[in-house]
Amino acid sequence: MSVGLGLPIGDPAQLLSWARRAEATPFTTVALLDRLVFGNPEPLITLATLAGATSRIRLQTEVLLAPLHRTTLLAKQAATLDLLSGSRFTLGIGIGGRDDDYLAAGVDLRTRGRRLDRQLATMRRIWSGEPLSEDLSPIGPAPARPGGPEVLFGGFVPAVMERVARWGDGFLGAALPAPAMDGIFREVEAAWSRAGRTGPAAAAGPGQCRARPRADPRPCPPGTARVLPAEQLHRPRREGAAHHRGADPRGGGRVPGDRRGRGDALLLVAGPGPGRAAGRCGVPGAVADRAAGPARRRSRARPTRASAGG
Repeated sequence: MSVGLGLPIGDPAQLLSWARRAEATPFTTVALLDRLVFGNPEPLITLATLAGATSRIRLQTEVLLAPLHRTTLLAKQAATLDLLSGSRFTLGIGIGGRDDDYLAAGVDLRTRGRRLDRQLATMRRIWSGEPLSEDLSPIGPAPARPGGPEVLFGGFVPAVMERVARWGDGFLGAALPAPAMDGIFREVEAAWSRAGRTGPAAAAGPGQCRARPRADPRPCPPGTARVLPAEQLHRPRREGAAHHRGADPRGGGRVPGDRRGRGDALLLVAGPGPGRAAGRCGVPGAVADRAAGPARRRSRARPTRASAGG
């Protein structure tokens, strides 16, 4: 099991520090959201910067709104980032649903799903080294990972499951309760099997956790636990909520429904930690709320918000 970190977006100048600190911890991935009409930094440029400041941790978009981007240029950018990062790039991809982003980009919101399907067909051709026509040379550079960077699709409608099976390497999801996400993971696995894909589909769920499929009998590898100050975790959650409300991410206030006090902390567990029995993979992680009373333990991570559409 791998546990990633969704980076805060309210102060882009701090992202290098966040990435370097994450690199020094057991976190395996750092991720950035994509919006156009919002104050977030552009994710591909930012992740390229973070790639130069790190050497181990993976870099992920969660999710890149591909229909807002020019297809051939996006393929070139993703291949370049995969190459320069040493194959550490994961292209989390989706379509979103905010009309202001599409209006600003001059792209029809109503055809975004069909546009994404066409984009993936083109990008896969480019990443394989195939020219787009007899009159053109191939578009390079070749990505470090044969066939292109790892591609995970975000979203909750049936079309997303089919895209995972046809074009992707796996699925990522958040914003829904863990039991609902578990059901979606099973739908992805079913679509994967129907498409004749072999091997397990990658899955990233609430809290940026990854796991092998539920049926995998192998125990999760030994994990680690780390207690973080509450503010380090609440700030990205506030920014994520502001992202969906269209509010200023630097504003104060708590995320709706957040009952934690300023003095609380979270214990993030990746796999079985010291004193824990070896668990089975397929559970997207574990979170324990350390509140004023006894700790309340959950078998799955509290969902975080993500901008993923169908």
